[in-house]
Amino acid sequence: MAARSKARKRALDVLYEADQRALGAAATEGGAAPTLMGLLADRILEPGTQAALPEYSVQIVEGVSEHVARIDEILSTFSQGWTLARMPAVDRAILRLSTWEILYNDEVPDAVAIDEALELARALSTDDSPPFINGMLGRIAQYGSDLLD
Repeated sequence: MAARSKARKRALDVLYEADQRALGAAATEGGAAPTLMGLLADRILEPGTQAALPEYSVQIVEGVSEHVARIDEILSTFSQGWTLARMPAVDRAILRLSTWEILYNDEVPDAVAIDEALELARALSTDDSPPFINGMLGRIAQYGSDLLD
């Protein structure tokens, strides 16, 4: 597995954990509630049984955290008949990660971001997930930077 593919998988692990623990992207007033960025800081300091988080994993999680409101708005717009809450959590995490790569990371070609998302979905989600994710990300890539206005 290539270094960036491994980094995406590790970022997906953090995003999925944050989703499962209902951690928001930003601190609440007073900063008492745990956040995605707090979880990221914990995983950087204590990666558990795995090696340290790759820098690209950190970049992905920080990017998703920074833009999660817009990413979720875009995903909600393009997911006909499915609310974000109704999607499998792993699919939400894959879609957030990949949408960030497509819209906010110019270093990754859209086709690569989509292909990597499909590989993650094939390995970690349901049989119905890859076609759904492919359709969503294809439409997002089609509109690209127009979605950021």
